Amino acid sequence: MTIWTDVINYVRVRYEVLEEHGDWLRFRLDLEDGRAQQVTVHHLPDHDGAEWAEISSPVGWADKIDLRRLLELAGSTSVGGAAVVDGVALIKHMVPLASLHIQEEFERPMRSVVAKADEFEHKLSAGDEF
Repeated sequence: MTIWTDVINYVRVRYEVLEEHGDWLRFRLDLEDGRAQQVTVHHLPDHDGAEWAEISSPVGWADKIDLRRLLELAGSTSVGGAAVVDGVALIKHMVPLASLHIQEEFERPMRSVVAKADEFEHKLSAGDEF
């Protein structure tokens, strides 16, 4: 049974943690082409009666990208959905913690979310802000 502490420890060992609070942490994931992408993981301890982790990665500032196009791109992927939080357009995905195998059910979707966020960021904005 995976718990939030396991997720935090997994991330701390493998990635550069940029910011950490009790129920979330933000870290940098290095991409194969030498660039990096930020990732945030939120702990949702009682969401629909279960414990979950929400993985998100920024695509760009919501007021600087084509949000309709973001929704179209997000609709074509099997991992993640689009959202805007505090003015930042994100790709997000949730995983249950109760029966989570960290390597297969956290790392794999997290990397998929990051890859899609990075891909969409390049399609929708001129820069690499996140």
